[in-house]
Amino acid sequence: MSERTNMIVGLVMTALLLAACVPAATADDLDKSFDALKTYDWGSDRASLGAIDKAVAASNGNADAQKALEARLAAVLGTDVSGAAKDYVCRQLSLVGSAASVPALAPLLTDEKLSHMARYALERMSCPVSAKAMRDALAKTKGRVKVGVINSLGVRRDKDSVEAMAALVGNSDKEIAAAAAAALGSIGTADAAKILGELQKKAPKELRLAAADAYLVCAERRLADGKKLEAMMIYKSLAKNPEQPKHVRLAATRGMLAATGKK
Repeated sequence: MSERTNMIVGLVMTALLLAACVPAATADDLDKSFDALKTYDWGSDRASLGAIDKAVAASNGNADAQKALEARLAAVLGTDVSGAAKDYVCRQLSLVGSAASVPALAPLLTDEKLSHMARYALERMSCPVSAKAMRDALAKTKGRVKVGVINSLGVRRDKDSVEAMAALVGNSDKEIAAAAAAALGSIGTADAAKILGELQKKAPKELRLAAADAYLVCAERRLADGKKLEAMMIYKSLAKNPEQPKHVRLAATRGMLAATGKK
């Protein structure tokens, strides 16, 4: 394993060991922390929520405990608490959340101040409904908020987003268009590769580099998925294109060599 992989594994193991050592909060303490959430705001004493932190940590590996915590946390998002409290809840749901909390998180995706944390939680849920909630939010968002949702769908490698991303690469907002191209590269399916291939031919000047970078990432995805020939075709098209920047052609050449097992 690489040094970075070893470090990540070490951090995960440390977190698991610490969670195992965290005593469960008493029911009374937990009730007090949930009461504190009602008035919690930026600058409040974070220790007042300590029982929730302990309960979340101690619930690791206990499905019933996580389900109970998730229900209580998700219920908070539907109340008139502060943005700080909702931010905190989203962070906790990123640890114990499941499809059950998606309906509570989804409305926050259009909130300029809370969209980021809602996505933070939804990205980490492997259930299809969490990705669908983000896809549905594409039509309800704009600007930086839409860019964030696009990025999250790319992180999820959501194959069902390809059609939406294909439409967005032509968006007049170049930040949105670039994000959609990057998402297609991360998704990395054959359909995504086809769209990015077409984009190389017609991308406006300000989008060409983002389109090329996305195509390179897509090639890496295809190669990782065992589609060596498809990856080679992408690399070759970029390496042999004199209109591509030098660093893109070099990266594509390196990709071709890597795909054939050469150094």
